[in-house]
Amino acid sequence: MTHPHKHETTQLNSDALGTAESVVMGVAGTAPAFSIAATTATLIAAVGALAPASLLYCGLIMFGVSFAYMHLNRSNPNAGASYAWVGAAFNPVLGFFAGWALLVASAVFMVSGTIPAATATLILIKPALANDPAMVTFVAAGWLLAVSAVIVKGIKPTSYTQIIMTGIEIGVLVAIIIAAIIQFAAHPVHDFSLGWFSITQFTPQLFATGALTALFFFWGWDVTVNLNEETRDAAHAPGRGAVVAMFIVLLLFMAFAAVTLLVLTDQEIERSSTNVVFAVAEKLFPKPWSYLAIVAVMLSSIGTLETSILQFTRTMYAKSRDGVLHPRYAILHKSWRTPWVATAVITLLGLALLFFSSSFPSVNLIIKDSVNAIGFQVAFYYGLAGFACAWHYREQALNSVHNLIFLIVWPAGSAAFLFFIAAYSVPTFDLTTNIVGLGGIAIGVIPLLLNRRQRRKTSATA
Repeated sequence: MTHPHKHETTQLNSDALGTAESVVMGVAGTAPAFSIAATTATLIAAVGALAPASLLYCGLIMFGVSFAYMHLNRSNPNAGASYAWVGAAFNPVLGFFAGWALLVASAVFMVSGTIPAATATLILIKPALANDPAMVTFVAAGWLLAVSAVIVKGIKPTSYTQIIMTGIEIGVLVAIIIAAIIQFAAHPVHDFSLGWFSITQFTPQLFATGALTALFFFWGWDVTVNLNEETRDAAHAPGRGAVVAMFIVLLLFMAFAAVTLLVLTDQEIERSSTNVVFAVAEKLFPKPWSYLAIVAVMLSSIGTLETSILQFTRTMYAKSRDGVLHPRYAILHKSWRTPWVATAVITLLGLALLFFSSSFPSVNLIIKDSVNAIGFQVAFYYGLAGFACAWHYREQALNSVHNLIFLIVWPAGSAAFLFFIAAYSVPTFDLTTNIVGLGGIAIGVIPLLLNRRQRRKTSATA
């Protein structure tokens, strides 16, 4: 496919990131501390002591998708990732919607990502205001503007910021896990059992319920491939970075789910809602050390906000470069070489959604609805990428057993499961979640048709 606007804009800043930075971006994208804090209580409420197992088996399913991304990235390193690959494997309209689902999920995340960052900030500075929706929205908007400013400035400062934040976050989580094992191994609140990791305890319905929540835990490692045009060894490093990041976060998530069960009673888990990390830390460390948990969640939220904006802007840039969206979104800043127009779009969208969400009665309700809507959209575009990999490599599959498993069976099996979960969950959602989840994808028809009309006009006058 030609890039008609390549001459007007410089290319993205290629060779800016290395493999290690790719791994850090992938880990930051899944936001370990934020995901654990926001979602553990929901997961335990859904599947009880099977939370570690739910994460383990959904993690194995997610590996199928990360292998698909790794192989597709090898054949075509494109900042649009799933949009470009699904379009090439099946047809451009399906590709458009794969990219569109990512754009919508990232935009919705501007709310579910900034609000925990704002709540954590207020707990540290002025705890009395942490439950005031208006104040939370105001601080969230401040974080969104600050992160956008760093991202526009360039991929290098973005990656340096990310390395520091993710380093602190992982350090705190590992310290909590180790301290919990030392202090509670002898007298756990819930007796440890290998049954926590067993698949045989699940009913199909229970597994499906846990899977959508677990999906939100893992979402975000694919930012590594959206940054492939800015990574050295673009064909290999981003894909490897994604797989290594998945492995790291899978271990962290399972360990923390197990530790939560060791340390907290059912009532404490329920009460902690979106603050499980802090609830665990409070039982392990005296104040002010327990506040490190809040710092970790805050940094994690800001880090994953950064990767979500990166995914949004790089996908929008790639789609505009190909003429599928208006060419203005592919304009790069002359000296920083970042898609500044696309960054402005997601920032304004995020601010609008934040102020709209401030009318919700409770912060928890906003998070719950947006987590479910995002889970649905992620299942959609990850699933399409899994099928695209199986289709793209269908002829190489018979060369070896390894190819058959890693290029076809695992990616396609994961994709089929994701589609099943998405379809299964729709009737269980409330109206708001369905409007955001399904409606968000469906509304993509408008830009799709508008750009077609525009292109027809342009070619008629040319």
